[in-house]
Amino acid sequence: MLFSNTPVLTIYADCLKGYHEDTLLGMGKEERIMASLTWLGHAAFMLETGGYKILVDPFITGNPAASFKPDDSRTDFILITHGHGDHVGDALKIAEKTGAVIISNDEICRWFEKKGLKVHGQHLGGGFHHPFGYVKMTFALHGSALPDGSCGGNPGGFLITLKENGKRIYLAGDTGLFGDMRLIGEEGVDIAALPIGDNYTMGPEDALRAVKLIQPGLVIPIHYNTFPLLHQDPITWGKDVETQTLTRVLVMAPGESITL
Repeated sequence: MLFSNTPVLTIYADCLKGYHEDTLLGMGKEERIMASLTWLGHAAFMLETGGYKILVDPFITGNPAASFKPDDSRTDFILITHGHGDHVGDALKIAEKTGAVIISNDEICRWFEKKGLKVHGQHLGGGFHHPFGYVKMTFALHGSALPDGSCGGNPGGFLITLKENGKRIYLAGDTGLFGDMRLIGEEGVDIAALPIGDNYTMGPEDALRAVKLIQPGLVIPIHYNTFPLLHQDPITWGKDVETQTLTRVLVMAPGESITL
């Protein structure tokens, strides 16, 4: 079981009561048409902004936490942090059906381009003004071999500045802790999504140190509890973060959305 036998929303409501109820409850009806971020489980997100739908690391098939199916929705762009199968996921199937543009490092984009898909390659430290906002690729400490063993270039993350409202979102991807997270934080991060699963990425202690370096307004833990090897307690981690920093924590249920 992913979290426990108790319905996850009950767990979150009970454990996080008094933390950030305004975030959990959402905004008014008029504001729900604004940009939104939906966690799809593991490291997958759906970002909706300015009329565009952007999938990030769409590991859907084979993901026990997934709340989204490849046929569920139109997709305009797909962002891929690195080449591992639990991040490339269903990108090929979704892009073939929807015509979505894949945004990733140049090696991954060339791999998809050979399969006849539309791509936009970038590299670490480089940014580009896409129709939905400015996307800069950030460093990550990890691997990036593609599912067939091909070289997937360097792993990365994404720092996204929304064209719609200027909000800045840092999607760290799979990474260990590194000191230059402080530089990312200096750009002013409204929301950060950080892995806490350990073993392949930062664990809870290093993820807490990352929050202290980045100092985002809100942090969302990801890449945990998908499989037994990644078992962590996000509630305890959230309490530690909010005790030791000024950052608010949002532990999301798969399929849950927040207004940006």
